[in-house]
Amino acid sequence: MTQTTQDRTAIVTGAASGIGLATTQILLAQGWRVAGLDRDASALAAAEAKLEAHAGRFRLAEADVTDEARIAEIVAGTERDLGPIRGVVTSAGIGRNTSFFDTTPEEFRKVYDVNVVGTFIVARAAAEVMRASGGGAIVTVASISGIAGNVGRSAYGASKGAVTVLTRIMAVELARHGIRVNAVAPGPVETPMVETMHSAQTRALWNERVLLERYGSPAEIGEAAAFLLDGARASFITGQILAVDGGFTAAGLIEKAQR
Repeated sequence: MTQTTQDRTAIVTGAASGIGLATTQILLAQGWRVAGLDRDASALAAAEAKLEAHAGRFRLAEADVTDEARIAEIVAGTERDLGPIRGVVTSAGIGRNTSFFDTTPEEFRKVYDVNVVGTFIVARAAAEVMRASGGGAIVTVASISGIAGNVGRSAYGASKGAVTVLTRIMAVELARHGIRVNAVAPGPVETPMVETMHSAQTRALWNERVLLERYGSPAEIGEAAAFLLDGARASFITGQILAVDGGFTAAGLIEKAQR
C-alpha cells in the first residue's frame, strides 16, 4: 500500500526509551504522526521533552500492553486525534537473563505475557481498524534470542521465538486485508534493558560472536523498523524476520586472524 506523509499515523509501544523511543523519533522525522505508549510514566515525561520539536504530531500515553481495554481505548483515540492508523511497531517488552534451572514458572509466564500476549493484543487491535480503512503494516520486535539458543534466555528466547511465529501467521492471515507484517530481530543493542542485563563478561561474549564486534544502537533498529513500515520502500515485503544483529546469526566458525 502506498502512503503519503499526510496520511501516515503509527502506534509505537515501549516508546519512552530504547528502541521504541528511537523508532518514534525516526518516524516523526520521516513525516509520520505517532502515538507512543509505555507503562513508565516518568520515562514518558522525559521522552516528551525529547520530542517537543514535533509538537502536535504525536501523543504519548501510559499503557500496559497486556491491558486489552486500555489498548482498545488508545487505538480509538489515536484514530480520532491523529488520523487513520497505517503502522504499528510493537517494541514493548521485558527481558530476563536467568539460567534454565533458576527460571521460575511465574517469571516465565510474566515474560511471555508481556512479550507475546502484549504483542498480540496491540497488533490485533490495530489490525481491526487497518482492515476497515485500507490496510497498513505491522512490525513486531523479536530478537535473535528467538532464533538462536542463547544462554540465560529460556523465558525471553522462548517468548521472542513465539513472536517470530506469530508474525508469520499474521502475515498469512492479514495479507488479504492489505496489511503487511514483518519483524525486526535485534542482536545486542545499547538499551536501558540491556544495560541492566549484560555484565562485562556477557559483553565480551557477544562481541566475540558479532561480526561487526560491537553492540547496535536503538536508532539502527528503528531505521529497519521504519523501512519495513514504509508502504513505498517495503511494499512487497511481508512475513519476514529481519535480523539486525551485526552478523551474529550469519556467523559459523570465525577465524580470528582474519578479523
